[in-house]
Amino acid sequence: MTDPLSLPFDTDEMLAGLKPWIETESPTFDAAAVNRMMDLVQHELAALGARVERIPGRMGLGDSLRATMPHPRAGEGGILLLGHMDTVHPIGTLEKLPFRVEGDVCYGPGLMDMKGGNYVYLDALRKLLAAGVETPLPVTVLFTPDEEIGTPSTRELIEAEARRHKFILVPEPARPDGGAVIGRYAIARFDLQARGKPSHAGWQLSDGRSAIAAMARKVAEIEGMTTDDCTFSVGVFRAGQWVNCVSSVCDAEVLSMAKTQDLLDEGVARMMALNSDAGEVVMEVRRGVTRPVWEPDQPGTMAMLALAQEIAGEIGFEITGASAGGGSDGNFTGALGIPTLDSIGVCGKDLHTLNEHIHIDSLLERAKLAAALYCRLGA
Repeated sequence: MTDPLSLPFDTDEMLAGLKPWIETESPTFDAAAVNRMMDLVQHELAALGARVERIPGRMGLGDSLRATMPHPRAGEGGILLLGHMDTVHPIGTLEKLPFRVEGDVCYGPGLMDMKGGNYVYLDALRKLLAAGVETPLPVTVLFTPDEEIGTPSTRELIEAEARRHKFILVPEPARPDGGAVIGRYAIARFDLQARGKPSHAGWQLSDGRSAIAAMARKVAEIEGMTTDDCTFSVGVFRAGQWVNCVSSVCDAEVLSMAKTQDLLDEGVARMMALNSDAGEVVMEVRRGVTRPVWEPDQPGTMAMLALAQEIAGEIGFEITGASAGGGSDGNFTGALGIPTLDSIGVCGKDLHTLNEHIHIDSLLERAKLAAALYCRLGA
């Protein structure tokens, strides 16, 4: 059999292939934009001979793609490649963060999180198919549209698909040291609304009760609950339309992350205790989507890590393994107890910012890692 580490991966070819992916902007809340990205990837998967299913979106979000790669036992549970195609960057980000190569770095919105990893792991399948290499296990690809907002519309789809498989590969970006993720913290989201009393801000200021002021005080209280083991962050704050009106409604969104499920449960209880209608401003707290804790050191996952470390050693780099914050869809598959190796995608920095970039040399090493994992898992 052809050695997967000797396949003809080409960095310039991968960069050229990534360019249209990055220039097809796909922010989560723009379903049409996400679907344009899915159109592009669907075409590439079909060109590989995969049987591609387009799964319609729901909740106003984009579609998903499930591709069964060519294999004598195609359709049987084997390896699931799991990734998301949505990004946090709104349409127009390319004007400020264009796809560009500068030395050993490549920039672009969503390049690190996580189109780069998705592309590399798909390119590995492309090269294996071109070389006529048959992997021990069949491979299925599932690309989803809503990971960046907690996967509200596709969690059931992911869990159902994952249960059919023996191994899950999640090419989210590598940890800062280049390592993989073998467990993830629990995460919960909350929607808050303060409701006060409107008035004219200049003529009858004292008659009003500002929802903005009440929520601002609550922000300080919420973020003050943060500890090393359970964090709280207010990431969205919306209110007001006229400066000469005392705002009667203010909305906010909170993210909490905890190292254990018990700690998250405590954090959830503290957040829900903020509900109040006792004063002149009502505070309503509603729990949003949650990612379960994925406990580290599960035997199947650790065996996958050991294999990845062996392969990395042959390629010439090191991979560590650790539990991490910052949820992913690996939370769901890991929590189900299915062997899952996460954050095995490209290396880079500043994801979710206007300086998002990857280290170009990681494209080649991660493509080789991907090809070898496909060939050795289940062997």
